[in-house]
Amino acid sequence: MEFTIGGRLEIRITPADVGKRVSVRRLLQDGPQGPKFTDTVGVLTSWDNGVLSVTPKSGESVRIVESSLVAGKTVPSAPPRRRGPAASFGELAAVCARAWQPVESEPLGDWLLRAAGGFTRRANSVLPLGDPGVPLDAALARVRQWYAERELPARIQTATGAEGTQEGLCAALEERGWRREVTAQVRIAALAPIGDLAAEVSRVRLSRTAEPAWLSRYQRFETPGPEVPAVLGSGPSVWFATVPGDAGDAAPAAIGRCVVDGRWAGFMAVEVAPEHRRRGLATAVMTALARQAMDEGASASWLQVEAENEGARALYDGMGFSTHHRYHHFRPA
Repeated sequence: MEFTIGGRLEIRITPADVGKRVSVRRLLQDGPQGPKFTDTVGVLTSWDNGVLSVTPKSGESVRIVESSLVAGKTVPSAPPRRRGPAASFGELAAVCARAWQPVESEPLGDWLLRAAGGFTRRANSVLPLGDPGVPLDAALARVRQWYAERELPARIQTATGAEGTQEGLCAALEERGWRREVTAQVRIAALAPIGDLAAEVSRVRLSRTAEPAWLSRYQRFETPGPEVPAVLGSGPSVWFATVPGDAGDAAPAAIGRCVVDGRWAGFMAVEVAPEHRRRGLATAVMTALARQAMDEGASASWLQVEAENEGARALYDGMGFSTHHRYHHFRPA
């Protein structure tokens, strides 16, 4: 990371650069063995009273005392991706939302309050794609009230790491005592290479509905309420994949879900029973679903994976998926 001009470290950012992506270096300590520095890259979300706030892709803001800065500069807002289809944040956010719809919703300006009886954070959180139409504190008060009326925790889903994402909102939520519960990566890839994988798809059965056997493998609830099939069945063109278990097994060996929406195919709920893992079943499920999506005209794919799920990330790396942006769920402390 280069900060120098003619061998000198320079600070080339000012409060006027708030809202831009920056790279800064600051002094951590200056001890007997020499100074120690650390670098931060992210969106400059505030610069007040001698303190900077920089929000990186992780979504967790870093506060930096101005006097500790030794170098800083603005950098391109959206580094080029190495692979994958072209997609804007706005397009992808809308596609992801259509693939996992709530049971009830209410607009708040450009925000959308969503609820589904508590089934998954995605269906029970605010989607803030724009201006709420009122000051932020008033919007947050309405959010708390709306979810309290439904006996649900108030959550807001934000995104970071791409052009047009919501680093500023993340920082504003943190300043008001909201904290991240979870971070996930939104990954994208070309669809044809997944459909062309040499996977054993003969055992994969496709259905338009989440049948009881499929639900018995889906590990997101104890007893499914009416909101579960409503959310799972939402989307423009929904497919469920099932790999039957061995003789006598009550639950399938593997399952998956795909929503086809124009050029996009979204993969969700890919799960394999522990005793059937490392047999290529997850790949077979995704390949079968990818071929069905291509038959409907899709050419690009997306999925969401929690940042800490190393096994799933390794699988998706091998299929050509790369991270487009990250999303976070914030909740009041």
